[in-house]
Formats: sequence, structure tokens, C-alpha cells
Amino acid sequence: MTDHDGARNPGRYPDYDVMSKQSSPSWNAVTRNVVHARLAVPREPRFFDPREWETLQAVCARIMPQPATGATIPLPAYVDAKITEKHEDGYRYASLPSQGEAWQRGLAALDQEAVDSHGARYHLLTPEQQDALLQRMQDGKLECSAWQGMPCKPFFEHRVIADITHAYYAHPIAWNEIGYGGPASPRGYVRMGLDRRDPWEAAEAQPGEDARARRENKRVG
Repeated sequence: MTDHDGARNPGRYPDYDVMSKQSSPSWNAVTRNVVHARLAVPREPRFFDPREWETLQAVCARIMPQPATGATIPLPAYVDAKITEKHEDGYRYASLPSQGEAWQRGLAALDQEAVDSHGARYHLLTPEQQDALLQRMQDGKLECSAWQGMPCKPFFEHRVIADITHAYYAHPIAWNEIGYGGPASPRGYVRMGLDRRDPWEAAEAQPGEDARARRENKRVG
């Protein structure tokens, strides 16, 4: 469980680390097991082939950019795990195939669009070229034969954006960034009013109050 080591400290919740709760009354065994399982997701692909993996990595890097140094959230691995472990959405848009097939078809099509437009696969393009292709996908303007009839706009909205952003905010690094305390089991939350927080919630640093927030966040558990 090294994912949270050196977790990014964006400043809004200084010195807050949600993993400090793991041995506190805030989390029970079920919660700890769920979080630990997320941190143990294999980093190597189990569903995608090497070419698809290269393209998926590049797409994730453009949708949710992360710092070049320090701990990062393994977004491609989370997308791969969702498919491998058959974590379905519970519904499917009629215009899209199953999530695994949609991703395979979409990644292959994005590569073909990149070759057609720039003479190289997607992961080899500049960030600006990559963003431009994603924008055309969002606008529904990609139509090469590799899409095999799958419309690119709903693929972008319901697979690319949904799967990658959901993966990001499923990880403790993201929880630290937004001051989220993790699953509220068994302790729960009591102070539900506006501008009120429980002692085991993260303290947000107001202007000039970083030191106070750091002190409070060191005690969160």
C-alpha cells in the first residue's frame, strides 16, 4: 500500500492524509478492506493489449493530468480493473456496446484517427494534437471506419469521461485533495449543517490560517 505515500498536498487541506484514519474508529474492517483493495489494483493491464494500453495511458493523461513527480493515481489500471472485474454500470446506452468492447473499439479508432490526421498513433502526438482529437470526439466529429458504427460522442461522454474521472475520485490521493474522509463507516457524520464539520473531518485552510489547519489535520483520525 504505497500509493498514498507522498500524497500530493494541494494546500487547501494541508497535511491531511485520509489514510491516517485506517486504524481509527472512523473505519471498520470492511471499510479498510475496500480501501486497501483499491490501493492494491495491479498496475499492469489484464484486459487491454499493449497497443490499447499505450493509447489508454495517453488518454488518461489528457483527461486528468497529474504531476510529473510524486504519487499518482493509476487511472489506466483502474479502468482496466473495472472491465476485468466486471464492475458494470447497471445500465448501457443503446448506441454503445459493452464497456470492454466500447473501450477497445474507441481506442483503436482514436489511434486510426491520429494516424489519418497526423501520421502517428495517438500516444506519439503532441499534447495539443491529442487534445484536438479529444475535442473532435466530444463534438461527435470523428468518423473513421475503425469506429465500426459506434458514435464517438457518447463514447467520450459515457466511457472516457465517466470511467476516468470516477477512477480518479475513487483513490485516497483525490480524497486528500478535496478533504474527503473516505467511507463513513462505522462512525458516520453528525454535524450536517452548513460550515460545520466533525472533528474527524479535514480542516480547510482559510487565508492566513494554514498553521491552524495543519494542526487540526494532524489530529484527524
